[in-house]
Amino acid sequence: MNKDKRKKIGRGLMNHILLAGIGFIWIYPFLWTVSASFKSQTEFFENRLGLLPKAPTLDNIIRIWSKADFGTYFINTVIVSLFSVIIVLIMTMMAGYAMGRYRFWGRNVVMAIFLGSIAIPLVSTIIPTYEVIKSMNLIGTRTGLILSQAGGAHVIFLLLFTSFFESIPKEMEEAAKMDGCNYFKTFFYVMMPICKPIATTVVIMETIWAWNAFMLPLVLTLNNPSSRTLAVGLYVFKGENVVDWTGIAAGGSIAVIPIIILFIFMQKYFVEGIAGAVKS
Repeated sequence: MNKDKRKKIGRGLMNHILLAGIGFIWIYPFLWTVSASFKSQTEFFENRLGLLPKAPTLDNIIRIWSKADFGTYFINTVIVSLFSVIIVLIMTMMAGYAMGRYRFWGRNVVMAIFLGSIAIPLVSTIIPTYEVIKSMNLIGTRTGLILSQAGGAHVIFLLLFTSFFESIPKEMEEAAKMDGCNYFKTFFYVMMPICKPIATTVVIMETIWAWNAFMLPLVLTLNNPSSRTLAVGLYVFKGENVVDWTGIAAGGSIAVIPIIILFIFMQKYFVEGIAGAVKS
């Protein structure tokens, strides 16, 4: 083995060690949270930074799932996330198709309004959203949570679909028209099947957003704890004088693991969707 090849292997090894160290630092808080969920309260304070529990226990998970009604919070989160993702996906896909494929009067103005809405802080929309949901008599209900999470401009998703549909050759639409497809058939049978990577990206991002949402669900479920989501459910473990740290760790682990599983199985399409949008 010559000297240059040994240097190249050495540099590669050093890069892998450096990246592994950075990766461990990045993932350490998650590993610590999972580890803390299997510790007793005493061990948690005695062995705060350790990742391996000396006496692993499932008491924290059993306690929050049964006594803290975390099972109900989990089901609420799944339902709210699922339906909000469906609504957002349909709305942004159809709007992106119209914005990307057609040059109608006022298109630039509409796009400017959407882009300008990015600068509006989310906190400033809580009161109007609350009043709208209240006027519909949906305060403290899953339906109200779904509509509040699915509402909004969702500009990032709209831009992803718009950019993707703009890049599609016009010949595909012309061929569809020659086969007898109208506007809606062209959208459903030609355009929707080929935007799977972008749709998957939107599904992942919106699922994460809806799953981790805190402020709106907190405001809308103050009077009805049975409709709370996981993020709001974790808040009950923080008392005025006492904090149930192991309960929070167990709840946080339960809340984050489904999102990690979702991303692992759909990361291929997520990367393809982002890459396709950037290339467009």
